[in-house]
Amino acid sequence: MTNDAQPEQDVPWAMQLVVHRDRAHPAREVDVAEAAARAVVTLLADGRSAPGGPWHDAVRTWRDVAIRKLVRRADGKRWEDVQLLPGVTVVQEGPEGHGDAMVRAVVPAPVQPLPKALHKLQVSGTQFPDEGASGSTGALVTVEVAPGLGISSGKLAAQCGHAAQLAWEEMPADVRERWAADGYRLRVEFPSRQEWESVSRPVTVTDAGLTELDGPTDTTRAWW
Repeated sequence: MTNDAQPEQDVPWAMQLVVHRDRAHPAREVDVAEAAARAVVTLLADGRSAPGGPWHDAVRTWRDVAIRKLVRRADGKRWEDVQLLPGVTVVQEGPEGHGDAMVRAVVPAPVQPLPKALHKLQVSGTQFPDEGASGSTGALVTVEVAPGLGISSGKLAAQCGHAAQLAWEEMPADVRERWAADGYRLRVEFPSRQEWESVSRPVTVTDAGLTELDGPTDTTRAWW
């Protein structure tokens, strides 16, 4: 279990998740959440995040305090500019009639000052169409979302990223290898209240309630 209400640096650190927004052909909310979670794990598993790699110290500094993630949105040239920042981009194909979900996870850093490419991107109000269930059949990892949260698509993406990260950190090495071979695909599900309360999972994310939620709240869980 993780709780974001941990001691912080004088200037908090965060992993920035930038979601591509196509106004004319938007991705679905569930696909954005899955792509964001995959991007988080892909960055953490990247050799550049390993000891001796150029991203290792930044990832370790961020992880040692709190796994804060901030979700921003971008399109056009602003999306292109974000690709120049250190990080990884995941593209997840959407179903017919919907756009592809594209998310770039940026190497963790202090939230101030921000690179120009991030500073001008909005955080609040990130919303995508809530249309249909996940198409990720046969995924090794499942992330489930607590019922009744009423959170934005951006907040949902961050919480699913938390759950995927903790699953990756806690699963056995052989499972991690199989997940990597499948491109870290996962399935995001939305159980009923009865389903949520009737089972326990290896990973539970508890949000501190600093944004959108009123007080500490269990938001997502994961299993494999």
